[in-house]
Amino acid sequence: MPRTLVIATRNRKKFEEMAAILRGIRAEMKSLDDFGPIDPVPETGGTFEANAREKALGYARAADQWALADDSGLQVDALGGEPGVLSSRWGGTEGDDRLNNQTLLRALAGKPRETWTARYRCAMALATPRKVLAVTEGSCEGVITDRPAGANGFGYDPYFYLPEKGCTMAELEPEVKNRLSHRYRALAAMRKRLEKLL
Repeated sequence: MPRTLVIATRNRKKFEEMAAILRGIRAEMKSLDDFGPIDPVPETGGTFEANAREKALGYARAADQWALADDSGLQVDALGGEPGVLSSRWGGTEGDDRLNNQTLLRALAGKPRETWTARYRCAMALATPRKVLAVTEGSCEGVITDRPAGANGFGYDPYFYLPEKGCTMAELEPEVKNRLSHRYRALAAMRKRLEKLL
């Protein structure tokens, strides 16, 4: 029997993205939705790594299974690294992409365009119900644009422009995004750890 691995998210797009990158490992991947009502694990850490650790351990205990959790977000140089760990709720409502992007553009208004450089960062943690087994990180550099484009992806992807690709993250086909995203880089490193542990 393969081990069950909980990918600790209720975001269907994120689950599918992570499951696609991990396809082929010796584990049955499930989302939080497969376990009925589980209270959200509070994200009280000041860093992506601290939040990823909290979530992985909390969801592993709640589901009584191994759990893989990430905390990721956008860091904009002109904003001193904000929104950072608040990325998914920066506009005031958790997961409201439209509001978060409006908040981003308002915060950047009047700031020199050359300072609109940014990066997506991701910390990934794997835990059993007893302890955190591994933590990995990944990042992806880009520039914020005020001309959103693309229907793929989620979050800030339509506003996150990749100069080397000549398009936004949301314009990339999923298989291309999955090879260069911050989440891919953290997950690729985690996959190596997982394969050894499994």
